[in-house]
Amino acid sequence: MAIDLNDIKAALDRPGRPSSDWDLNPDTVVPEGRKLRPAGVLAAVVEGAAGLELILTTRSSALKHHPGQIAFPGGKQDDGDADVTAAALREAHEEIGLHPELVQVLGTLPPHETGTGFLVTPVLAYVGTPFEPLPEAGEVAEVFRVPLAHVLNPDNYVTQSRRWRGAMRTYYTVPYGPYYIWGATARMLRAWTDRMT
Repeated sequence: MAIDLNDIKAALDRPGRPSSDWDLNPDTVVPEGRKLRPAGVLAAVVEGAAGLELILTTRSSALKHHPGQIAFPGGKQDDGDADVTAAALREAHEEIGLHPELVQVLGTLPPHETGTGFLVTPVLAYVGTPFEPLPEAGEVAEVFRVPLAHVLNPDNYVTQSRRWRGAMRTYYTVPYGPYYIWGATARMLRAWTDRMT
């Protein structure tokens, strides 16, 4: 299944709904009055050998939160950021050396609520100019790319479960080669996948 920029733009015109880490766990009770911190992640695609390819990172094993996990570049919105899109662009520049001037923002998906208290907005973007990733060693262990057609194919998703904070939690995974893409990253990709059909 080949995917091009027109497919992505058409998907952004379709209705979507917010997602959360609890989507596959309807019995989870979330705290009333919880305060979610806004964040933005950059789901940037580039031209590659497999057509459009998605840029992902492996987080440093030294990080306090989600060490070693696969994630989009991005992070929480700071006071100096105009919005979550600006936060995603700033963080991608800091984490992988992707200059904002190289990025064509296509749009955003509805936000995703994480179990760690963030409301994360995926910012879909296209990078038409080749760039050499420069991983920030304190945060990023690796920058790699996966075929967009792989992570936007519903047949490649598997649900798995593990114990988390004393209860079983079910989550999406979309493995690719040696990369185990799961949790919030896989859930946001699954929401994007649902918009493509």
